[in-house]
Amino acid sequence: MVQQLGQVAAVFSFLLLNLFRVFGEIPTTVDGPFKPVTVPLDESFRGYATDLPDTDPRVQRKVTGFEPEQISVSLSSSHDSIWISWITGEFQIGRNIKPLDPKTIASVVHYGKLRFPLIHKATGESLVYNQLYPFEGLENYTSGIIHHVRLTGLEPNTLYYYRCGDPSKLPMSGIHSFKTMPVSGPRSYPGRIAFVGDLGLTYNTTSTLDHLMSNNPDLILLVGDVCYANLYLTNGTGSDCYSCSFSDTPIHETYQPRWDYWGRFMNSFVSKVPIMMVQGNHEIEEQAKNQTFASYISRFAFPSKESRSSSPFYYSFEAGGIHFIVLGAYVAYNKSDDQYKWLHKDLESVNRDVTPWLIATWHPPWYTTYTAHYREAECMKVAMEDLLYEYGVDIVFNGHVHAYERSNRVYNYTLDPCGPIYITIGDGGNREKMAIKHADEPGNCPEPSTTPDQFMGGFCAYNFTSGPASGNFCWDRQPEYSAYRETSFGHGILEVKNETHALWTWYRNQDMYNKFGDQIYIVRQLDKCLLGQKVVKHCTGKQNM
Repeated sequence: MVQQLGQVAAVFSFLLLNLFRVFGEIPTTVDGPFKPVTVPLDESFRGYATDLPDTDPRVQRKVTGFEPEQISVSLSSSHDSIWISWITGEFQIGRNIKPLDPKTIASVVHYGKLRFPLIHKATGESLVYNQLYPFEGLENYTSGIIHHVRLTGLEPNTLYYYRCGDPSKLPMSGIHSFKTMPVSGPRSYPGRIAFVGDLGLTYNTTSTLDHLMSNNPDLILLVGDVCYANLYLTNGTGSDCYSCSFSDTPIHETYQPRWDYWGRFMNSFVSKVPIMMVQGNHEIEEQAKNQTFASYISRFAFPSKESRSSSPFYYSFEAGGIHFIVLGAYVAYNKSDDQYKWLHKDLESVNRDVTPWLIATWHPPWYTTYTAHYREAECMKVAMEDLLYEYGVDIVFNGHVHAYERSNRVYNYTLDPCGPIYITIGDGGNREKMAIKHADEPGNCPEPSTTPDQFMGGFCAYNFTSGPASGNFCWDRQPEYSAYRETSFGHGILEVKNETHALWTWYRNQDMYNKFGDQIYIVRQLDKCLLGQKVVKHCTGKQNM
């Protein structure tokens, strides 16, 4: 009876939310906390995703010699600088590979506010990385030459044209363009910021990106899991489940050309719209001598030095009046570790009068109600949640779980009007199966000992000690902190309107371009939660679960 009443309440909430859409009234977080809503699985949803083959023209090499390809733009820590990255030369895969010499090709960008002439010039650095396996029968890989050039002295909110390459070894790239971020300030924001996670390179990925680019984003954040090269053996054989299909391999292999396929496919998007990367578990890619993340840290530029970080896995940057913090879930994060110390210093340095919005992102979610990866990142949550709460982080974006979920404001599993909104957006379109089962449904609660991730440290996810789930590892109904959840491929758009209001919209791939799946105004309640530049530790209005 209780379960039936809960289902009726969920359906009523779902209908109410749709009434908001029909009559044009968008709910706000001030109206919450909302009753939990679970949207039934859409029968039109195609949950099975197939990777683009290497014969697809969108992933094949179209350049010759040392002409640049796989061009991308990423932000530095502030509006006045930006990174341009690209690759020259062909990768090699086999047993007898000979790495290219990065010193033989210069890293040069010509740029300016006019398409012609491009009056400014910047030079940068280049490198080559290898993915090596000391086992008989496995193929080794060496990349083309990867270039990173930082442009400085740029004007805010300005369109620049550029071309990259080595002028002494023509041709250089064609002319591309990018637009810088607005200057940091409480009334200065990018128009639209796209969030997508667990993207992959499938036919569903192509649909996601078509929808995403139709929303004309000024910035893209990819919250982990890029091309899923580690679902392949080095001979190019792939599977939806590596451990299921290749359980007898001596090491977890990867097929590194999938990275090049992904870079070629993405070129038309990210050569003009800056993309910021977050490490995911599929980027770990173990190889000889226990080296990990070689492709990830080599192929992308990160504003680590600019934000005083010693690692590409955690850094910060600003886009108008937003301060973004990127954290690394698969590197050490405890209070004695460099990442925690850096995070504390970075949070202390944020001037909320200049950048009112504080947004954090990392890959595995702390708050998810899906069985897949349920409470997997609990040790990271235990180590860092208090710090993010203390400094008033407004929104947290995660991936990893292949579904969409938005929380009410929450802190320590308790409804709290001063806690962040947590949004899981791991529904980009990869070839692994979608998350459908919920941990609060009968028979779906995982065994606690199975939840920790081997790369994320120890075991911290104990049974709850209070509230409806007291004495249990899972709730017996959708938790109150979970406001909305739905299984579908898609992406999200954040539009920050001013220092207190931001519009969040989640789009489903199977819908028309002008429709959305979830929409809400996220409101910062300055009178309730801020004391100077910090959140009051025990603010009023806190509700127990």
